[in-house]
Amino acid sequence: MDKLFGTDGIRGVANQFPMTGEIAMTVGRAVAYVLRSHLSPVKSSVPIGLKPLDSNKPVRRAKIVVGKDTRLSGYMLEQALASGICSMGADVILIGPLPTPGVAFVTQSMRADAGIMISASHNAYRDNGIKIFSSDGYKLPDEIENEIERLVFSKDMDKHRPTEDLVGKAFRIEDVHGRYIVFLKSIFPRELDLMGMRIVLDCANGAAYRVAPLVFEELGAEVIRKGVSPNGLNINDKCGALYPENIGDAVVEYRADIGISLDGDGDRCILSDENGEIVDGDQIIGLCALQMAQEKVLKGSTVVTTPMSNIGLELTLKENGISMLRAPVGDRYVVDAMRKGGFNLGGEQSGHVVFLDQSTTGDGVVAALRVLEAMRRTHKPLSELKKGIRLFPQIKENIRVAKREPLDSKPEIMKAINDAQSKIGSRGRVFVRYSGTEPLVRIMVEGEDEVVIAELARTLVSTIKSSIG
Repeated sequence: MDKLFGTDGIRGVANQFPMTGEIAMTVGRAVAYVLRSHLSPVKSSVPIGLKPLDSNKPVRRAKIVVGKDTRLSGYMLEQALASGICSMGADVILIGPLPTPGVAFVTQSMRADAGIMISASHNAYRDNGIKIFSSDGYKLPDEIENEIERLVFSKDMDKHRPTEDLVGKAFRIEDVHGRYIVFLKSIFPRELDLMGMRIVLDCANGAAYRVAPLVFEELGAEVIRKGVSPNGLNINDKCGALYPENIGDAVVEYRADIGISLDGDGDRCILSDENGEIVDGDQIIGLCALQMAQEKVLKGSTVVTTPMSNIGLELTLKENGISMLRAPVGDRYVVDAMRKGGFNLGGEQSGHVVFLDQSTTGDGVVAALRVLEAMRRTHKPLSELKKGIRLFPQIKENIRVAKREPLDSKPEIMKAINDAQSKIGSRGRVFVRYSGTEPLVRIMVEGEDEVVIAELARTLVSTIKSSIG
């Protein structure tokens, strides 16, 4: 069977498998179909929705929120998903461009049964993707994704096509941006404001282009807007969280207090301090962890990260009595580990930072607000706050591959990895994996000596290219 779901939903080149209109429509049908087994029967003799698969009792009609980022292909996929959902008897609420965490929020607040975000996150405009949230705003567990995937390639749904008044409806709601802005502002303490602060904000011409500037402006900041003119083709195009040097340069140019770079779907955030120096996800997690621990609100005195997080962060947290738990790469796995352990702070070096007391997934605006709160409470600039998080040099390389051959089936690759780790020792790490969203092998080498790790990274790249590149 063909594989649809990766580490963060379904993703690929728009209008090519798996991101075609046909697949999107079938995914919409499958999501609505799966929901039917979770809906409670209603106390009425009049059918107001689909019948459950194993009962003659009527159930209420399912309601599914569909949002998107600013990619051109979003129009095609939005309509295809809506068509599939309606064809299985569920209703669709179309909310247009809104950040991924905003879709999760709206799904919760509107008591919807599921939410779907159409986005390829930080990828270029030619790609697109589908992320699915359950009614509580969390991404679907693997077993539900596997069932949806099975249904897409089976004919199980064909005999359950509703007709007449049981076909679903689609509604478009225009005021979700205001609701989300009010929610984001409520996260910032009422006794604080951003009066007198100058912020350079890069929205990557993506989903946050409308809401993010207004949040910071309504809290009192002067906002220099960048990347807020989407045209369907320029999302993530040399802007946003993938190009943080842009925001660093702009902060210096405008003499701003902070720079904030979001990605195309608004779920990740990279910062710049007042000197134009980049503050990545590890540093954001670290400085927030120290602040939360001081305020005694860091649950379990533990932070959840991934194998990509810098060992310097781990050592710094340990020195301050904070444990660091590493979950598999992917913000959904970080969130899973946080929920299982009862922790409230986690994230990834890439800028996905999750504050589980406020949001069910990574939210770039929330992360920026929490850093701004720390700056206001301590009366310190970001450059001073980040000094407490010392990071080791880290080299990253990506190798594009034609096919995914198991790395552990290549003795020469495993030997190169083991040799590199032996040379670095306990004060460094080597991590090699396949990307969950692109046909890439990702290499990360870190240690105290940048010259040594650069040479080790070059050796790994050469070995992998000769083996599977």
